[in-house]
Amino acid sequence: MDSPTDMYHTIEQPSQGLYKEKGSKFIAFAYPVYSEDEIKIRLDALKKEYFDARHHCYAWRLGADLLRFRSNDDGEPSGTAGKPILGQIQSTGLTNILIIVIRYFGGIKLGTSGLIHAYKTAAQDALQTATYVQRFVTDTIQVEFDYACLNDVMKVLKDAQLNPEKPVFDLNCHLYLTERQSLIPAILLKLKDAGASCQVISA
Repeated sequence: MDSPTDMYHTIEQPSQGLYKEKGSKFIAFAYPVYSEDEIKIRLDALKKEYFDARHHCYAWRLGADLLRFRSNDDGEPSGTAGKPILGQIQSTGLTNILIIVIRYFGGIKLGTSGLIHAYKTAAQDALQTATYVQRFVTDTIQVEFDYACLNDVMKVLKDAQLNPEKPVFDLNCHLYLTERQSLIPAILLKLKDAGASCQVISA
């Protein structure tokens, strides 16, 4: 059975990995990320911190649909760094993740196969020390209703185990709800039956 399109797996927090070969050192950093802007901030910060390293190669994937991804060899021979890092991300099924592998050159060339193995192994080591977590893509709903419908609306929220955000209970009541995308249609129907008008306002 296919997984719901609003469910995905990522890493809980940043992790590190390390691989050494013939004097070269490959330090891997894995981060949970949620936008290309965040990826750029992470990459720029690491380049600044490890300014003396020869290469800062990376790969990332975003989105529950697994369709947004990129890799970069940062001066290494084409396909020997970014692609092996991306391959490790793909092999785990993870998304919303960035892996950067920094190389300090040891004076001895490793060759194409040696580089591929080094970047793959460093990325793999960072993933092995990470904690994987299941996440959901969510949307926010704006809910408006008359005070007379308050009890019915709150019963829907209680049954769905939802906590109202920014609630205002007046003659005209309104609140916000955040829930995983696949569950929203059923909740909207129940809220409508309870006398509320609803609108999905953000993804």
